[in-house]
Amino acid sequence: MASSSNPAFSNPAFQEQRPGLTPPAAQTSFGAASAQTVDLAAQSQMEGAFAAPAAGALQTGRMTVEDTVIKTLSLFGILLVTAVVGWIWTMAGVTPANPSNVTILPWIIGALGGFVLSMAVIFTSRKKIRPALIFGYAAFEGLFIGGISAFFEFMWPGIVIQATLATLSVVGVTLALFASGKVRASAKATKVFLIAMVGYLVFSLVNVVMMMFGAFSGPDSAGPFGMYSQPSFILGIPWGVIIGVFVVLMAAYSLVLDFDSIQQGVRNGAPRQYGWLGAFGIMVTVVWLYVEILRIIAILRGNN
Repeated sequence: MASSSNPAFSNPAFQEQRPGLTPPAAQTSFGAASAQTVDLAAQSQMEGAFAAPAAGALQTGRMTVEDTVIKTLSLFGILLVTAVVGWIWTMAGVTPANPSNVTILPWIIGALGGFVLSMAVIFTSRKKIRPALIFGYAAFEGLFIGGISAFFEFMWPGIVIQATLATLSVVGVTLALFASGKVRASAKATKVFLIAMVGYLVFSLVNVVMMMFGAFSGPDSAGPFGMYSQPSFILGIPWGVIIGVFVVLMAAYSLVLDFDSIQQGVRNGAPRQYGWLGAFGIMVTVVWLYVEILRIIAILRGNN
């Protein structure tokens, strides 16, 4: 199994266990003779257990795929609620007299709060899973998504529906391919992915620094996204579109790694609470995917 690049899945519960590391079953205090004695009552109880429905996460106290899906949906439910708050807050000052009075405060608060809580979740998860921190992260991410979506919708009407449908399509196709076994993570592909991720982060950081110092604020500036808005030598297509396509593919592969890590956690018999960590990891990747698609569409529409 290739380890996930998502920090949420760095916990040993999601790592493949090597043979020989699993502790042997505890020995009972009964002797060999008593172990061979057939207890009719115990035998009857065992037969009843086989006839009973399969135990779920609640009965076993272990992580299951179904329970992780429920936790993931609940987190996205929180995100949607606070996204509505962020959207309304962003557009609250917009009036016919002041049509451009859009605030980015929800966007900033959500981004900073989400970043701080994500770091808290990642660094505390090795000792204890704290669902409250994950709930808080989902709430702040919703505020961020609602704020940035409202701002982009104000600039380019209809863009949110386009980005949402595109995001759901990528997630759905990736999940279907993974479930069918046609797409799997590999150690070699993961190494390439990590190298590409580092390169992308460096490029993004350099772009932000150059924008802060006004490198793209002149009359020849091609758009509001710095180097991403600059036309490339490939048919004049903006660099942001070309890079964005590769980033979307990277996010899709990150989802594959996330799904694979969740399956490994289930195989390892991880405690049920680790389902929250799996749900958190999925949310991090999907939010990243949505924001990247939102930017790609904005660059395309801004250059038309």
